[in-house]
Amino acid sequence: MGRKDRTIKESQLAGFKYFKAVNKMLEHLHDAGCERDIAGNRILHMDQYISLILLYMFNPICDSLRCLHRVSELKKVQKKFGAARASLGSLSEASTVFDSELLKGIIQELSLKLPNVSTIGGFDNSRGTLTAVDGSLIEASGKMAWALWQTDRNGIKVHYQYEILRGVPVDMELTDANANEKTVLRSNLQADRVYVLDRGYAKYSLLDDITKAKSSFVCRIRDNAIYRTIEEKALSENAVKERVAFDRTVDLGGGTADTILENIRIVAVTCNPTAPKSRTGGRGGPRQGQLIYIATDRFDLAPETIATIYKRRWTIEIYFRFFKHILGCRHLISQNRNGIEIQMYVAIIACMLIALWTGRKPTKTTYEMISFYFMGWADLDELQAHIGKLKLHE
Repeated sequence: MGRKDRTIKESQLAGFKYFKAVNKMLEHLHDAGCERDIAGNRILHMDQYISLILLYMFNPICDSLRCLHRVSELKKVQKKFGAARASLGSLSEASTVFDSELLKGIIQELSLKLPNVSTIGGFDNSRGTLTAVDGSLIEASGKMAWALWQTDRNGIKVHYQYEILRGVPVDMELTDANANEKTVLRSNLQADRVYVLDRGYAKYSLLDDITKAKSSFVCRIRDNAIYRTIEEKALSENAVKERVAFDRTVDLGGGTADTILENIRIVAVTCNPTAPKSRTGGRGGPRQGQLIYIATDRFDLAPETIATIYKRRWTIEIYFRFFKHILGCRHLISQNRNGIEIQMYVAIIACMLIALWTGRKPTKTTYEMISFYFMGWADLDELQAHIGKLKLHE
């Protein structure tokens, strides 16, 4: 059964104070996509469209493109965003007219303002930014032929680079669901990063390319990986306490490996024995007591620091749940690639704004409080009190 259309009242929308700074950053996008509008007939501009999608992210009342159309009819929204009423046709057309690549500049500008919201003992962030990399699948409409996944299903894959210590994603690549994640990362490598990778990325030629790009890696490798031990390092009491099993310098590769990596470090960590018992570990995960093998080119870090860095890779999985279930990105408001990219980039901007407003990484509790404020259920003092409590518990 289809959803019933509902009227949205101005009293259900609040929180426009926080949009002021954002609107200033978006101003330079106002004339984007207007090259062919010689007559000057365009009513909906890119900065206004992005503001409406941000409102969609932060206000659960706005849950569809049709809702955004009704929101654009409200005088308060028109005044705050400097926009006129946007027709459904204009909102739909916007996903093809406005170039998603222009939002990368906004993301870059915001990323420069973001502080670290967490630390890892023994890790110096000046020698590379900890960046978890992974992809997440979203089922797509059957009309999206470009996103063919299986014979009877369509899907897209969103590949994120997520800064662990800042608690937000900073880059994104959109592909069809069958795209190879290792290939996508190889084409988007940056310098001065420490890429934190699960074993699905353990292709040795990719790890070699990471070092050639002047970055480093902390990557889980397969349990049956072939290597030749060069040196066995003694473990400190702290390393043993943190369940490090061994720390070796090795030549990694051999047999059918695509590349042999010389003088690489392998840190093995014993899985937490207090974890729930499982014969298989669930979804291919390790069983309790089993070793996890972590390869890295960083010899300056203590083995327990390497173990902690890899453990923090899990935060990108938490983000995937956040952007799908909390920001509502399981529901795609466009069916073309550019429109979906706009939605995903705006999700990154929304997470960055939460981190800037609160000084903490985005969480469901904080998002709920911000949503209450944008819905007019909480006032500014109550929101600021919530943010104050977060800072007290740092």
